[in-house]
Amino acid sequence: MTDMLRFHIYDVFTTTPFTGNPLAIVEGADDLTTAQMQTLARQFNLSETIFIQRPENPSHTARVRIFFPTAEIPFAGHPTIGCALHLAGGRDTTITLEEQAGLVPVTITRQEDGAALAEFTAPRTPERHAPTPPQALIARALGIPPVGIGPQDPGVWQGGPAFLYVPISDLSTLATARPCEPAWSELMAMADVDSAYLYTPTATGYRARMFSPTAGIPEDPATGSASAILAAQLLATGALPEGTTTTPLTQGVEMGRPSDIRLTATVTGGSLGPIRIAGHAVPIASGTIRLP
Repeated sequence: MTDMLRFHIYDVFTTTPFTGNPLAIVEGADDLTTAQMQTLARQFNLSETIFIQRPENPSHTARVRIFFPTAEIPFAGHPTIGCALHLAGGRDTTITLEEQAGLVPVTITRQEDGAALAEFTAPRTPERHAPTPPQALIARALGIPPVGIGPQDPGVWQGGPAFLYVPISDLSTLATARPCEPAWSELMAMADVDSAYLYTPTATGYRARMFSPTAGIPEDPATGSASAILAAQLLATGALPEGTTTTPLTQGVEMGRPSDIRLTATVTGGSLGPIRIAGHAVPIASGTIRLP
């Protein structure tokens, strides 16, 4: 192991540089300790940093570990998309990543406009995580009136990471929402999560925002894992029909980093089947970083 490692910065869930969700990809991380990875993730200070290692099974592409600035997480969407597109190197192929939550297959296909699209299948079927906190507390924690929540009920779901899902009545209410203490900390403790995903319908799909300040992410421009788990929330609230449905999701608009995410979910006999998330990524920077 040298005293320097190669890294790359990609903007994910976008084809436009300096929009979407920035991602740091660190190569050659086999000999790094968990503490070293966490230190590097804090140094990059992006919502997530992904570390590439040799796969445990040679038939897979790579083993990866994903970190917030504050902690390791078992699975995340935008690191999976960005890392797979980086490893594919512009080829149409299938990448298999060994993540802590399980194996994540990612299909890379070149689109008519020349941009490569990555689509992964979520490694776990979402399930209920905790009872839903009172809507009055949710409203106080987000600085919005209680009538701004709905018309569906909120829910707490997990599929690797866990999120509180809050349906919002309209775009203007979504734009004004923000974490408000001390109600925010009370809400996170009651829901047993550190993140809230807010969403409201648009003409074509949903606009979303995701707050996770206790994880070092005041607001996330794009959250692929939460987008996948959203399928369970939509099914539970009657917004996801039988069959296969593809839903466009837009996130990050309010923070000036619009991101485009494609959610495809299959429902059979009222039960949730495969969930897929698709998106693009563009390279922004590359270089070397010293070992901590």
